[in-house]
Amino acid sequence: MQPEERPAEASWSSIPIAALEHYAYCARQAALIHLERYFADNVDTARGQLAHDVVDRGDSRISRTGHQRWTALPVWEAELGVHGICDVVEFEPDGPVPVEHKSGSYRPGSAADLQVAAQALCLRSMFDAPVPKGIIFAGQNRRRYEVVIDEDLEARLSTAVAELRKLFRAGALPAAVNDSRCRRCSLREGCMPEARVAPPESLFTPQSLGDWDD
Repeated sequence: MQPEERPAEASWSSIPIAALEHYAYCARQAALIHLERYFADNVDTARGQLAHDVVDRGDSRISRTGHQRWTALPVWEAELGVHGICDVVEFEPDGPVPVEHKSGSYRPGSAADLQVAAQALCLRSMFDAPVPKGIIFAGQNRRRYEVVIDEDLEARLSTAVAELRKLFRAGALPAAVNDSRCRRCSLREGCMPEARVAPPESLFTPQSLGDWDD
């Protein structure tokens, strides 16, 4: 099976799949990375990069189970408007299965589910084949977790894409929340969640000029 040609992109008409996971975790994090182009590494992000280096070589081979296995496969879906790169796609007899590699642990219902669901919808569209499931590979315990791509997950995905597109098109950086999510976030220094500043659009509200002396 070969994918169809990728459609042309317009401004935020297609959302990066990686941004969905960032947004599901923290809207401000997503805006910092994808609007402000701000990123910083810590131990967790470095560990994640090392885990992805194993599958980011972009090749095709036959797996031990006899199925074709592609790595670093670019994917997209025009109707929903998402695009990204699948770490691994395994082609089973009943269709392709996206496999997303995570360096840490996996929690069912977490942000990673949206990411693998988006990949599944891309593959469904590109190969015109059913993709009823995805896989999360958790590096912490080296286990594979099946994610069922059902109507509820697809609805969550559709809502997240619409909200994220609205955020990106507005071009505003959401206010910091300063909660437990910030403790291990690599962007903490640049985000400055303790500052609790107002959203930046308030800084540009026209103010009275006052009285001027001649």
